[in-house]
Amino acid sequence: MNTTKALHILKDNGYKHTKQRKKLLHLLQLYDQYLSVKQIWTDFQEDFPGASYDTVYRNLYTLSELGIIESTQLNGEKHFRFHCDTHGHHHHFICTDCGKTSPIDICPMDDVRGMLPEHQIENHTFEVYGKCPRCH
Repeated sequence: MNTTKALHILKDNGYKHTKQRKKLLHLLQLYDQYLSVKQIWTDFQEDFPGASYDTVYRNLYTLSELGIIESTQLNGEKHFRFHCDTHGHHHHFICTDCGKTSPIDICPMDDVRGMLPEHQIENHTFEVYGKCPRCH
């Protein structure tokens, strides 16, 4: 995913192209890793000092609902990054120090479905946390 594609998705879903949304998308593309709302908000305030934390948070959730970005829980806090659309369905290893991610191209859901034959699974998450080689 990139900023241009994201802006097209926003427009196709009736959202206006604003400087604030463009800045959020730019930050997500720039870092290319999971970022906390606080990290994003801190950088966002450099260009928009009057912006509230809630405004950034709401926009991130809108981007998430549209499939532009994905989220995860890290240390009890929501983190966001651009949606990976180059690997198909996959999961991530997430470095707990620097936030960099590495794709995991397997999914445990086939095994889980076999263990729960009469259950209807609606969604799932699977992430592995630890230290990347650079931080280890």
